[in-house]
Amino acid sequence: MSIYSTSSKSFNRLENILIIGNGGRENALAWAIQKNELVKKVYLIPGNAGSERIHKCERIRIDVDNKNELVEKLDSLKINLTIIGPEIPLANGLADFLRQKGFKVFGPGKDGAKLEYSKSWAKEFMQDANIPTANFWKVKSFEEAKKIIHSSTYPLVVKADGLASGKGVFIPDSKDECLKAAELILNGKFGNSGKVVVLEEKIQGPEVSVFALCDGEKYILLPTAQDHKRLNEKDKGPNTGGMGAYSPAPLLTEDYLNRIIKEIIEPTIDGLNKKNIDYKGVIYFGLMITESGPKVIEYNCRFGDPECQTIMPLMDQNFVFLLEKCSMGNLTGDEKINTFDKVSGCVIATSKGYPQEYKTGFPIKIGKIDSSDCQIFDSGTSFSKEGELLTDGGRVLSIVCQDKDFDMVFEKAYKNLKEINFDGIYYRNDIGHQVRKNFSKKF
Repeated sequence: MSIYSTSSKSFNRLENILIIGNGGRENALAWAIQKNELVKKVYLIPGNAGSERIHKCERIRIDVDNKNELVEKLDSLKINLTIIGPEIPLANGLADFLRQKGFKVFGPGKDGAKLEYSKSWAKEFMQDANIPTANFWKVKSFEEAKKIIHSSTYPLVVKADGLASGKGVFIPDSKDECLKAAELILNGKFGNSGKVVVLEEKIQGPEVSVFALCDGEKYILLPTAQDHKRLNEKDKGPNTGGMGAYSPAPLLTEDYLNRIIKEIIEPTIDGLNKKNIDYKGVIYFGLMITESGPKVIEYNCRFGDPECQTIMPLMDQNFVFLLEKCSMGNLTGDEKINTFDKVSGCVIATSKGYPQEYKTGFPIKIGKIDSSDCQIFDSGTSFSKEGELLTDGGRVLSIVCQDKDFDMVFEKAYKNLKEINFDGIYYRNDIGHQVRKNFSKKF
């Protein structure tokens, strides 16, 4: 029997859920949450063209920056729990504002969101808490950057300090490329997000994603994942927001995950508590598995995308209870996530030119889709005046499948991708190559 077998009266507060955001992550969360029989309605602000294809879901078209209108809408809809998906409203303090108005919110306040919206603050936080991470330098001028880059014996990773939609990280292969990246950022490529640059020691190893749902003191882990950040096959090309992912990550054994918990996850939550940061939301740990052990590459203050689309189909209907318990500071520490005994994979279909300049507004044609344990979460779509589905973002669709092994998962995903077409569609054919046994035979 599930540990959440509690009377309906205990959870009658979950009838109306609001999710803020407009991407594949938010659609995946809505899809997972609507499975709970106690949930009557899931609203999305603003959502996208795919949101209303999800059972029980409805889009609300208001500006979340208009806080008075937002509060009036939450009151009129009798919203029981608000989940803030993207990093920008979290960085702007929306969770704080809504909590002050008496709403239950899953998502950290502005102080906790600093883990993501200031890379230099996060690095200094890790340094103070003895959390393993790469060595780093914080610079505010190109002259400072030049001195450090020239004195280094190897190329450094170059990062814009603030939010840059997953595009503010450069991994150069030479010192010249380092200099160009630092100059680009400091000259305003990412606006105020690039006033400070973090130069970081380049470390080596596979990357993994770990997510902790946190209620301020206690936490519970979601299934692990690995995503593919680079645009092109063989993990080459520029960094993107993510071209695909799979879950769980076989690389992380139970023993190794326990090491990550001891060395990284628990010290992070302890460090937040020491700073009097009451973190109620998800903490994303972007990790690199180096020869000397796990190291933190970055924190996110929200669910990763596309990892969220990959993980949500593994959740059972009790997932929303965990989000509510986090929002109220009510985790016991004994909860277990009930997942289906399957693996999951996601491939992202993007617009031509992403992550740089790209055009939108192209009609999307979807043919015969295998819907058996498969989902299509819209990431960047809209409707024309005539109701035709159009591209409306760099990442357009998330094609997600589950099965008993990764070969079957990605066979279904790529079969479905062949049924999808829009002008300039691009996707990698090697997502999950690390875990696909038949990969070398087919590609």
